[in-house]
Amino acid sequence: MEESENFNNAKKAFSNSLLEICPDLAEKELEFILKKVSLTQIRSKTFYLKAGIVQESLGFVYSGLLRSYYLTDDGKEVTTAFLSENSTATDYRSFIQQIPSKFYIKTLEPCIFINLSYNSIQECYSRFKNFEKYGRLIAEYLLIKRQNRIESFLFENAEQRYLNFIKNNPRLINRITLTHLSSFLGIERQSLTRIRKNI
Repeated sequence: MEESENFNNAKKAFSNSLLEICPDLAEKELEFILKKVSLTQIRSKTFYLKAGIVQESLGFVYSGLLRSYYLTDDGKEVTTAFLSENSTATDYRSFIQQIPSKFYIKTLEPCIFINLSYNSIQECYSRFKNFEKYGRLIAEYLLIKRQNRIESFLFENAEQRYLNFIKNNPRLINRITLTHLSSFLGIERQSLTRIRKNI
């Protein structure tokens, strides 16, 4: 019963997200897409994606929080993103090109996802021109996020990166560890602690 309720609520949230991005989707188009989705519930500290694996489904995060990271040659984890409600848990390159990922995506909290498989998305693209906008805007959003991250390392100091993060992610700051945050910001943990004390 609980899983069925979660599925219905998650589908509704995914439907609202689709219509926000693609308001021109007809009701029959939306119904077709929603018939293609599945629900996944994952415990905290569990992998949603591992390096070396092809991502076969796009994951819409209904609830919970995840971290994307990669491993350096000496085994150090470098955080690349935090993924929370209403975002997509994806290594987009792995998903679009159907090639093995170089990243890990791991839950930091219990998570509920709506999944749409690669084949289903391709079918929706071919059937519904309006749905192509969804794929394009996701790609643009992820590209902008990556560009903003690159520019933050080029043009901002450590304190500016931290202040911008808490400004842009007020709901995340109490849900992630300093270790993960310092890794994401490219700051030593001790330096981040010092920055936090001085502001």
